[in-house]
Amino acid sequence: MDDVLVVVSIDFGTTYSGFAYARTVNPEIITNDSWPDQIGQLKTNTALKYDKNFKFVEEWGYPALAKPIKSKGKSKNQFVSEPVERFKLHLSNIPDNEKPVLPKGINYKKAITDYLKCMGELIKETITTRWPNVKFMKQVLIILTVPAGFSDQAKAIMRECIYEAGLINVRSSKKLQFTTEPEAAAIYCMKLFEHTLNIVGTNFLTVDCGSGTVDLTTRQLLKNDKLGEKTIRACGFCGGVNVDKGFLAFIGGKIGPSVLTLLQEKHHGQLQYMVQEFCKKVKFLFTGNKEEYKTFELDLEDVCPIIKQYVTGDKLEQLENDDWTIELKFVDVKRMFDPVINKIIKLIREQLNNSGPISAMFLVGGFSVSKYLQKRIREEFSNKVKNNNIFVPPQPAAATLRGALEYGLNMKKIKTRRLPLTYGIELAPLWKPGDPPERRQTHNRIFKFRRLVEKGVEVDVDQEFGFELRPSFANQTELLMEIYSTTANEATYCDEPGMKKVGKLKLDFPNPRLGFQRTISFTLTFGQMEIRAYAKNQQGKITNATFVISV
Repeated sequence: MDDVLVVVSIDFGTTYSGFAYARTVNPEIITNDSWPDQIGQLKTNTALKYDKNFKFVEEWGYPALAKPIKSKGKSKNQFVSEPVERFKLHLSNIPDNEKPVLPKGINYKKAITDYLKCMGELIKETITTRWPNVKFMKQVLIILTVPAGFSDQAKAIMRECIYEAGLINVRSSKKLQFTTEPEAAAIYCMKLFEHTLNIVGTNFLTVDCGSGTVDLTTRQLLKNDKLGEKTIRACGFCGGVNVDKGFLAFIGGKIGPSVLTLLQEKHHGQLQYMVQEFCKKVKFLFTGNKEEYKTFELDLEDVCPIIKQYVTGDKLEQLENDDWTIELKFVDVKRMFDPVINKIIKLIREQLNNSGPISAMFLVGGFSVSKYLQKRIREEFSNKVKNNNIFVPPQPAAATLRGALEYGLNMKKIKTRRLPLTYGIELAPLWKPGDPPERRQTHNRIFKFRRLVEKGVEVDVDQEFGFELRPSFANQTELLMEIYSTTANEATYCDEPGMKKVGKLKLDFPNPRLGFQRTISFTLTFGQMEIRAYAKNQQGKITNATFVISV
């Protein structure tokens, strides 16, 4: 990395995305605030507008959102754009029916790639305009934030999309590195609140409340301003977008579930515009104090005029009597928030039960600006945090972005991480009496799982795990092994519940003339955000080791 002159951090979010950048020498962190049709915003919408055949991107970011064309008669309102949004959720471990419906001809990988390509063009233009002599592919390091719950496969897909978007020149480029969203936020808070986090051994919790996910990490301050991970990082799909889902469920009760489904499938743009209006005029302002709340009247003719074509029966009669206006009372909005906030509180409680006493809690991410969320968390946990140290930093939505940049400028800040899974390989030892007869293979072998590292173990980022191997036959020139992960602490076989194949490891076995006298030592590192493989022969010479994630 000695040739890196510029670091760029990218926060690719479910609803909003942004980037920041800095030189590696005398760095000044700059958060981009210039977007298509937007100036002064630290992030833009994660949205795309395609042509009618969904082959070319016409707009991205804020301009891609659905907007009404006002006319004299409310019922004559027309909407421009049918945006493609929230495609990042397809990488999440949630049921398929909870993932956004994408137009025919658009899969989530294409949408992610297209969006990153658009953002990448802006990033390149910004960097090369500011520093004309910088060679982007050779001298720029990209740090991409991912949710704590992203699988190895999801990170591999993001790497593929970054490559296809033209931001790195080879798929395996080390000029792309990952950090989790709560880890980046922890780095940011460590620097911003150094007066609170100034004693080695101090534990603190970072809660990154985004639109799609809520990510938590409990970190411990180590010597030389480094961070260790106190507990396994956690992730829940209970971000701010779930309040929007609660709002749509409420609307579905007024217009009928089947009508809501039709709007989601055929008039996504108008439906999303209605959600945007709800967010601006209700969700972002809601404090949870009844005396401060004023019942909001939602005019369906104004925000979603197409709805009049679909509502029938008793629902139609009621809405016509109400002049197509729906009241959102305090209790209605509170019901949209409470299930989401209750899940966040449960996640925090579980982290605190595992970590023990903490000196501070930091709320970051776009959803953390919610006054009601802040109020509920303080009511629940103020007496469990030293000196009631629950903080919301300035511009919390940019905390992850800026922390990721700090990480890119000094990746040695992170000393240890805790592994969320157990990792191991599949081997074929000799079958022995006592092994299951039905698992006996040809040549008297049996496939078994051999653990390399256990779930929950705190490992240094460069700590290696592996062992020494010998060839299975005299003239063997390469060895293929399958790497598995499991949610269990230990396993015997690779088809047990919770087991998943992560990828394949290919090792070269040089000097076949030496036959069975050869040995090869292989190691894998799991403390980095991506698994990396290394191998040496008996003379200590490095041999080829290739690890490919299964996606």
